[in-house]
Amino acid sequence: MRLSAQARVLAKGVFAPALAVAAIIAGLTAVPAKAETLNWAAKPLTGLEGEAVDGKAFAGRVVLLVNTASQCAFTPQYEALEALWQRYRDTGFTVLGVPSNDFGGQEPGSNEEIAAFCSSTYGVSFPMLQKAPVTGPSAHPLFAWARQEGGRAAVPAWNFHKVLIGRDGEIAGAFPSYIKPDAPQVTAAIERALRTPAL
Repeated sequence: MRLSAQARVLAKGVFAPALAVAAIIAGLTAVPAKAETLNWAAKPLTGLEGEAVDGKAFAGRVVLLVNTASQCAFTPQYEALEALWQRYRDTGFTVLGVPSNDFGGQEPGSNEEIAAFCSSTYGVSFPMLQKAPVTGPSAHPLFAWARQEGGRAAVPAWNFHKVLIGRDGEIAGAFPSYIKPDAPQVTAAIERALRTPAL
């Protein structure tokens, strides 16, 4: 049966919102192809001062991976990140910073300058890796893994994007830049991940 032009318009008006909602739900529930859990020992890591960092030190811990920058509106989040590290470090939690100049050219300094800034301005004592890209084909190995494992939500769109990695080496949460490190949804995710045993 062929619908009249008026009937077609009516049908479109009735069903289009439902189709749109269905598309949104599908997008929200889509799960990226499963990648391997993070093998910390297999990732080459270098500290901010050029020292080799043994990835095995993070195995079995809950890690909040953050891309940082010294000249960003979100730079004061260093203070809350340090507070999180002090609050949960003895329960198996680590903040792990990766300085990056990917966004707005807001991390132009050398590794030595970044280290001095973090220490003198915010008293940062949590582990920091050397400056590196966090997006694109040259992304730091941890962020490349996060992109593969967590999909778009795990890819930084700006400085101070946060990826929570569980004891089991799987992504336990991802939080965009504007969500503060001590926001309730972040601390709740950390505490939930800390209660989950390692593999």
